[in-house]
Amino acid sequence: MLKIAWSDIYAHHLPKGHRFPMEKYNLLPEQLLYEGTVTEESFFKPYPLEENWILKAHDATYWHRLKNLELTRQEVRRTGFPLSEGLVHREIVIAQGTIQCAHFALEYGVAMNVAGGTHHAFTDRGEGFCLLNDIALASCYLLDKQLANKILVVDLDVHQGNGTAEIFQQNNQVFTFSMHGAKNYPLHKETSDLDIAMPDGADDRLYLTTLREILPSLLDEVQPDFVFFQAGVDVLATDKLGRLGMSIDGCRQRDQVVFELCKKNNLPIVVSMGGGYSPNIADIVNAHANTYRLAQDIFF
Repeated sequence: MLKIAWSDIYAHHLPKGHRFPMEKYNLLPEQLLYEGTVTEESFFKPYPLEENWILKAHDATYWHRLKNLELTRQEVRRTGFPLSEGLVHREIVIAQGTIQCAHFALEYGVAMNVAGGTHHAFTDRGEGFCLLNDIALASCYLLDKQLANKILVVDLDVHQGNGTAEIFQQNNQVFTFSMHGAKNYPLHKETSDLDIAMPDGADDRLYLTTLREILPSLLDEVQPDFVFFQAGVDVLATDKLGRLGMSIDGCRQRDQVVFELCKKNNLPIVVSMGGGYSPNIADIVNAHANTYRLAQDIFF
């Protein structure tokens, strides 16, 4: 059974009218249930992450200042969200959801978090709608519990996974792969283990050809035993914050490439949904829903 982390808190504690489309966190599960892709039994509600796991990936001083709402005005502005106790709680629930997904992926082959993909959170700071890095925290959890030995992060959001790259820059058990818009946020890129910078307007053909050339050989080279997939749909041509030119079907084919390779190689995979900022919320929901449809079709 496809297991999906979702909580009504995902759509809470974000400012109304913000350019971050919080509606998708409720609309996406509703769509998947309506069309019969999943059932109510697929969803589980994460509980808050324990503090000791947060400290596996984040600096203790940063976490203390974050949970006590002591970030400076400049630090808060960099995250893009007004800081609140509820927002911090939302982040630790999302991170726990990704960790619980890792257990389900080990059992079923795949699991999904309706939120997550908070790849702009660094060891000691937050940026770009990200306060805590759920993929990094779940990776540290798996390594600490000896549930994985070599992890591959496949980050296909339009924005570079700069925080994830920084957190694991000295850790050879986590290989960070980011394929992103060359001229998009962040202006200053970190150094992932592998960075592929796509030109403005890159269409389905260019993007998919590049991914199909790189990912199979990367799996052979890295030899991971677990994969985290950042499946942002801000690669769409309609996205307000992206600069690429992909169609909804091209985005679906992107996800299919990742899923089929993981299935073929018996690699458990956890998907965090990442960004999506198209003006039409239906485009965002449909593109995200395709990821779930594919996971259901390929793994079950």
